[in-house]
Amino acid sequence: MFSGLLLEPVLFFTWLLKRPSIAYATVTQNALARTAVPLQLMDSKMLYRSRTVICLTICLLTSVAARAQQPGSPGQHVDFAHDVVPILQKHCVSCHGGREAKGSFSLNTRELLVDSGHIVAGKPAESYLLELVASEDPETRMPPADKPRVSKAEQQVLRAWVAEGAVWEDGYSFAPVSYEPPLLPRRPELPEALPGRNHPVDRILDQYLASNGIVRPQAIDDALFMRRVSLDLVGLLPTQEQLHAFVASTQPNKREQLIDDLLNQQIAYADHWLTFFNDLLRNDYSGTGFITGGRTQISAWLYDALLQNMPFDVMARELIAPATPASRGYIDGIKWRGEVSAGQTVEIQFAQSISQSFLGINMKCASCHDSFIDRWKLDEAYGLAAIYSTRPLEIHRCDKPVGRQAQASWLFPELGQVDPSAERDVRLQQLASLMTHPDNGRFSRTIVNRLWYKLMGRGIVHPLDAMQSEPWNADLLDYLAVSLCDNHYDLKAVLRLIATSQAYQSQCLSQATEPGSSAYLYRGPVARRMTAEQFLDNVWQLTSAAPTTIDAPVFRAVSNDPSAPDLQLQAKWIWGDSASEGKTPPAGESISLRKSFKLEQSVERGGAVITCDNAFTLYINGREVSRGDNWTQPQAVAMHTLLKKGDNQIVVVASNAGNGPNPAGLFFESRLVLADQSTVLIASDETWEFNARTPNGREGRLGGIPGKWAAATVVQPVSSWTQTIDASARNTLSLAISGNVPMVRASLVKNDFLMKSLGRPLREQIVSMRPSELSTLEAIDLSNGAAFAASLQRGGETLASREWKGRSELIQFVFESTLCRRPTQEEVLAVESFLSREPSPTEIEDLLWAVFMMPEFMLVR
Repeated sequence: MFSGLLLEPVLFFTWLLKRPSIAYATVTQNALARTAVPLQLMDSKMLYRSRTVICLTICLLTSVAARAQQPGSPGQHVDFAHDVVPILQKHCVSCHGGREAKGSFSLNTRELLVDSGHIVAGKPAESYLLELVASEDPETRMPPADKPRVSKAEQQVLRAWVAEGAVWEDGYSFAPVSYEPPLLPRRPELPEALPGRNHPVDRILDQYLASNGIVRPQAIDDALFMRRVSLDLVGLLPTQEQLHAFVASTQPNKREQLIDDLLNQQIAYADHWLTFFNDLLRNDYSGTGFITGGRTQISAWLYDALLQNMPFDVMARELIAPATPASRGYIDGIKWRGEVSAGQTVEIQFAQSISQSFLGINMKCASCHDSFIDRWKLDEAYGLAAIYSTRPLEIHRCDKPVGRQAQASWLFPELGQVDPSAERDVRLQQLASLMTHPDNGRFSRTIVNRLWYKLMGRGIVHPLDAMQSEPWNADLLDYLAVSLCDNHYDLKAVLRLIATSQAYQSQCLSQATEPGSSAYLYRGPVARRMTAEQFLDNVWQLTSAAPTTIDAPVFRAVSNDPSAPDLQLQAKWIWGDSASEGKTPPAGESISLRKSFKLEQSVERGGAVITCDNAFTLYINGREVSRGDNWTQPQAVAMHTLLKKGDNQIVVVASNAGNGPNPAGLFFESRLVLADQSTVLIASDETWEFNARTPNGREGRLGGIPGKWAAATVVQPVSSWTQTIDASARNTLSLAISGNVPMVRASLVKNDFLMKSLGRPLREQIVSMRPSELSTLEAIDLSNGAAFAASLQRGGETLASREWKGRSELIQFVFESTLCRRPTQEEVLAVESFLSREPSPTEIEDLLWAVFMMPEFMLVR
């Protein structure tokens, strides 16, 4: 049935649209079978159409699942808080909100609005409220004729809102605020433990489930646990070998040991959690403000903080009151060019940023007027802004001055207050101390709520930036918060606490609430989409298609690693003849440098460290393996898979920069251990050759280099070069020699069209929660996009070059490397139907595409 439908995309898509109740689990189980069988039967044009519709179909079904998991999640066209609430406040609440319910009609909650019959979610034409506001009859229209009527534009917003399902923020009500989150920390008393369930998180949740009559979710098996926890803690899937070893292990505490091992992978942890903090702190490597100088990165500081597991309170203090320029870009925000509104000034950005990042408070409404959606006032937003400001700050309401000056002040004076007469740096230090005060329970609750969301799929308070809302379990939130403080604000300790619970290690839900109910009840973890970075990292890991260079100016090695061997570096800085006899190389010069050598044995292990002022591209035996344009960050290169017994050649295309003549140099050193355990040193020195010409090869390949070769020039290093080598090159080389040079991760490269379509934000705003739905643009990019297609092609070529005992071994490898399970018999038969006995790269490419498109791969579940 499906094979025939796939031949006619319109019929197939129409069939699916009429059957939205198809369980996504069924799609997961059978997507490969439905996808693979027709591939061998189609010509290239039909295959193109088939891929497109299959991808759109899977995205549609995954989107349905995601919407069911998180009702009211980001991605809707109409924003309830900012588009709908102001209209209802302006025209309806005075008579039908708060304590008023004229005509026995109240719109305080969505339930009241829907149950009254005034709106029918998804059906504007049947919604009485829309009929009333649009009526021309003065006897029936609402608001009554003596009040301003709802404008046409406002009617369109309400109609679109109803058409999209009348999405309503969880927990929001027009009724008088009856819940005020506590400020002080609270240490809840743990309930009695059930047999075998002494973990504090499980004790709290077991009582919760029992009191709500909810059956406790079942535990997951070892393979699924390893997949989930690996993606959650370091963002990468386990290798096939790691999976087999873990599943076969009989150690009783192997899950706890795996969690500890993952958290101890400093580079992988920093690479993964950089995405979370870049979103939360509005940090990136490209975009608005970087070209004009109106914005600066905090990337190096942030990455080092994650690498060293800096306590979160220390991170917050260094961000709010920077001691050095390294972390200052966060509070300085974006200096927009041209005229800006009052709500876009750097002072107001500061108030919004620190409130959202550290307190889960959305100050955007209160930055313009007293908030419609919570208790925060315009004066409070400007009070925070004035702490940062170096000038008198006039308060503006809706972009109009009100004739008052803001006075620097903190939101919670119970903890203390800033001195408005103090210098700005002193005020910032006072604010940093108040924010991280041990009695500021809202600071600790906010970050643990974010971590719970990342691992469990839904916040204890949800949405995450609505921390004024009541949590579904205050004891759980408070216990996690006091645990963070007890562990000196160690974020890894909180992640470990959550991940070691049986609650985390239980089956995921396909939806977060019961159908037809907007009230949230915890029933277990909720399946989540991979982030754009997770998706690409794991595609690149399997296909060997990761980029060769990073854009983030970070040092990806553990400084002062005591396990690193005591290496004495012997390389010299070299260049061409433009640096000879005391001359200074011209700006913009590019040259080629090479070293040819012969190895008597195969290479067992080895690596290199390389840097170049100003930029380089490294080729080994004609293949590009690395490139860089930040000479202050030496790069590690694993060499053992790149060299062979016999003749080998290293070529570096090196470039100088600047506006005029300036020092230029290449530094390269490699240590190799051969099969007979002898060692080989290859270091840049006078034995290298240079050529004033550069290659003209295709991307990724060296190509020929015309012109004459001559001896390279050893140049005297400038002091900054020496400092760079002394600071990090030895550890970088040690890392390279170990062979554990980490793959370039998506979190470390600039945003591109594919990542944008996969949900990576532009980071001009702080982002706490990415959209959970898949878009049409994403479907197109995953079916026909050049970037993704190139990764698949590389994967097909890489896997085709390996020796397999048969098709079954290849199929098992792909499934275990992506889904962490063996393929079913149905899946094996489907794949074997289009794989040759010796699969071609193109056939393997199609297999990879089909598996990557399965919701089972795309979700962390």
